[in-house]
Amino acid sequence: MEKHGAQRHRILALLKERGGLTRENAAAVSRETGIPEADVFGAGAFYELLSHPDVDRRVCQGLSCQLAGASEIEGMGVSCLGQCDRAPVAIGKDLHVVHYGRARGGITPDDPSLPMNLGGEDRADYAALHKARALGTDGVIAELKASGLQGRGGAGFPAHLKWASVASQPETERYVVCNADEGEPGTFKDREVMLRRPHLLVEGLAIAAEAVGAKTLFVYVRGEFPEERASFEQALDAASEHVGHLDWRLIDGHGAYICGEETALIESIEGRRGMPRHKPPYPTVAGLWGKPTLMNNVETLACVPDIVLRGGQRFRDLGRTEAGTKLYCISGHVQEPGVYELPLGITLTELVEAAGGYLGTPRAFSPGGASSGFLPMSFADTPLDFGTLGKLGSMLGSAGVVVLDDSVDMAEAARWQAVFYEDESCGQCAPCRLGTQLVRKALDTYLVSGDPADLGHIDDVAWEMEEGSICGLGMIAALPLQTARKHFPEDFGPR
Repeated sequence: MEKHGAQRHRILALLKERGGLTRENAAAVSRETGIPEADVFGAGAFYELLSHPDVDRRVCQGLSCQLAGASEIEGMGVSCLGQCDRAPVAIGKDLHVVHYGRARGGITPDDPSLPMNLGGEDRADYAALHKARALGTDGVIAELKASGLQGRGGAGFPAHLKWASVASQPETERYVVCNADEGEPGTFKDREVMLRRPHLLVEGLAIAAEAVGAKTLFVYVRGEFPEERASFEQALDAASEHVGHLDWRLIDGHGAYICGEETALIESIEGRRGMPRHKPPYPTVAGLWGKPTLMNNVETLACVPDIVLRGGQRFRDLGRTEAGTKLYCISGHVQEPGVYELPLGITLTELVEAAGGYLGTPRAFSPGGASSGFLPMSFADTPLDFGTLGKLGSMLGSAGVVVLDDSVDMAEAARWQAVFYEDESCGQCAPCRLGTQLVRKALDTYLVSGDPADLGHIDDVAWEMEEGSICGLGMIAALPLQTARKHFPEDFGPR
């Protein structure tokens, strides 16, 4: 039981300050915070960067890095590092990149008509914030509604509904949280926003806070993104005359993909293991410390200044099949991996054209990160949007597109994704904890035996995971294998 006044929210940061999790450090943090030592140790052990602090080299095992030969690099294998355009990648003990296959990828050239315009100047006049104050809460939310902005973190939930929900709560102590814990394999767009246009993010967050009546903002930055955090901090310091009245708190992530899920992220900020909560209640009603909490990801918030400044309808009209522009990541077997801002609803064919064309003969692609599974090239001219891909049994997710050429064994590709989900399952619910192990083990067995019967139970396992898991990770963890078998049956026959 925690003592009165115990400071649970400090334990993860204190463990990091002391160099990571050891029994001695857990005891010291326990004395300083009043949290039982076993509890401190249990929380710290959940996070890879805290539980393995002395690793000299972490090698990315994400799909794009595997395609580029990551298995040949010495070091400890870890989940996707969000550097897919530079594959293969490794980071050192200080979490900075120490090995990469190529320079950072391409972006869309400077175009002032684009809402985020990664190639443009990162202006610091905060004109949108000043206009938002004149519009007031109702006016800002009305522009968000007119814009049709959907959450760019993966779920595609209408942004204005979240904002309106928090703003309408009777509880006046409210929080805004920025999810900058970008960890979906194939995704690195938020990284580029924070590096190239950090003022957009600061301004979007400030608009959100004032619109929903929050005074305190938390920015939860992926632990493997030290340069991105520094870039954001510099912008925040430079913007102090505009946003200094708000209470800004930067929180380090500590190496847990599941903390990209909003309630797991809240648990982490509060100093616990990042395990998703049952919903409802939703964070907009009872989030951080039980208070109404607005959480959006980096790209969503970076769209807000343009929507406020130039109008929601204009933003909506920039889309093709759905509203607005989208930051599409593309990596794998293409000439110029990178982040390209294009109308929401463009096709893979158009995205690859922006990326300079294919490398080799394309065979498959993952349209929205590991969570979206695999599609064959017969879908190359299908709109890459939330609705269309959902009807195909896939998803746009975070728009982390990975292209695979005809040299790739799809059973092996499915295994790479299965390893990711097994490693990143938080273990809270049995369908996910056991199901991710079963999927990976079934693929291991099949790749050795060559007997398709070894995969015969996978559909039943997938059903159990989808129906019984608490959060989206378990619900879709079998999708890469299921879609690979569906679309590429020739790779799953007798060997």
